[in-house]
Parts: sequence; structure tokens; C-alpha cells
Amino acid sequence: MPFPGAVADRDDAAYVLTGAPLDATTTFQPGTRFGPERVRRFAATYDDYDRHTDSFFSDLGVHDAGDVPAWDALDDYLDHLTAELRAAVIDDAVPLLLGGEHTVTWAGVRATDPDVLVTLDAHLDLRDAYDGNPLNHACVVRRCLDGLGDDEAEDAEQYPTVDEVVVLGARTGSPEEWERADAPDVTAVAPEDVADWTANFDGVDDRDVYLSVDIDGADPGFAPGTGTMEPFGLSPREMRDAVRAVAPHCVGVDAVEVNDRDDGQAAALAGKLLREAVYAHADAR
Repeated sequence: MPFPGAVADRDDAAYVLTGAPLDATTTFQPGTRFGPERVRRFAATYDDYDRHTDSFFSDLGVHDAGDVPAWDALDDYLDHLTAELRAAVIDDAVPLLLGGEHTVTWAGVRATDPDVLVTLDAHLDLRDAYDGNPLNHACVVRRCLDGLGDDEAEDAEQYPTVDEVVVLGARTGSPEEWERADAPDVTAVAPEDVADWTANFDGVDDRDVYLSVDIDGADPGFAPGTGTMEPFGLSPREMRDAVRAVAPHCVGVDAVEVNDRDDGQAAALAGKLLREAVYAHADAR
């Protein structure tokens, strides 16, 4: 089923939603391959009308382009997904990406070439490699910042990177990740500080932002259907407020790391946050 309210024709779309059911490097509980389908299904109960922006989702020009089925060659898949998302950018539409594991965010960043990545996440995801794999989902923020390196990327222009990263809700990482997070191009905001960060956020000096919502940024009591649960996280309302603040500055948005290990709580939250991003972005336009 298409995402509820995503009724615009592709040629007329202001937003193009694409599913990326990648489940290749999950390190604990797999199941992100079911994420796009579950988010669509559990978003079916939401009213079309949004009181906060006085708008109807079905009027905002969202088109659901379906899923890009995943395959084993991870680097090839990410290249293909990047091209699919870039097609929306070329048509002056904002890509909306439904994961799948967090690795797919690198395709979103490569397609939109933002200046800043803001991610809601329990984990820093700043590892240079995990289990020897630089494309593991635990490395996605590092890839968005530092690329693959000249020795691994034949054409550096194929792998655009961001100038700055903000991780909202960060509460775990390796010593090496926390050391990388101390650099000037990374801001890690603890869960207890996210509300203040949101209240004081006033854009990023006209720079473009890509927003990634890893559902494990939420406390697992609210969203247990994710691969690597981490307690002491964000409330849904804190996530909503951050999404509303950041979305107007976005050139792309994703929601990732939903799996099938709960009764729909994680999928319902991811779908709601994605809708909040569209409402806020469209209202700012």
C-alpha cells in the first residue's frame, strides 16, 4: 500500500517518498527490511488534517514511488538508491526516504548534498568501520562526514560529505566515536538537553540540512521495534518538536531502523514524525 495521503502524481510532486528495505548490516535484531511496509501500514490511521499547520497531508504534493528492493552488493545498492533519490532532486522535489537500516541515509545525503546533517539517534554512528565494514549502519554518520577516503573512492565528487553533524539524543558510543564527536564539526546533544537545543534552534545560517530520524533515538519504551534498543532516550513529543524545528530547513528527510519486533509502536512513531516533517516543511514554504 502507498503511504497514506501520498496521492500526488510523480510529475507534480513536491515530495517523493521512496522505501529502502535494506537489512544487510544490522548488528542485533534484524527486520529493517520490513520497515517501509510497516510505516506505511501503521500510518493509515492518521487523520489527513493537521491542526498545527491548518493543512491536509493529501494537499501537500507527496508521491509514493514505492520501494527500491535491496540486494547483497551493498555499495552497488547505495549507488542505485542515490540515483533514484537524485532524480527527485533534479525534479525540484524533496526526497523522503523510509528505511531500512540507517546506512541508507548516506544515499540520501549523497543525493541532496546538504551542508549539515541533523540526526535523531541513540548512537553516534561515528565508527570508521564495524566488523571490518565501513558501510555498516554504525558508520553512517562517519561516512556522511568523512566519505570513504581517497584510497577507497575512485571519484571523491561521487561521495559528497557534510560540513557539520548534530546528533540529537546521543547516549552511547565507543571511545573513538566520542573522540571524533569532540571535533568542531560534530555536536552531540544528550537526551536531557534536546528540548533546550530545539527551543534555541533558529536555522543554520541559510545552509541546507538533511534530517535523519533513527527511531532508536526514542526511548525503547515508546519504540521497541528497532534493532539496537538503548534506554534513557527521547520522548515522542521531544522528537516531534525537534522535527518541527529542523524540517523547514531540509532538502531531504528520512526515517530509519524500524523493524517488525513490536506491535507497531516504532512504525507508528516513524510515520507520524515523517508526516510532521512534511507539514512543517510545506508550511514554511
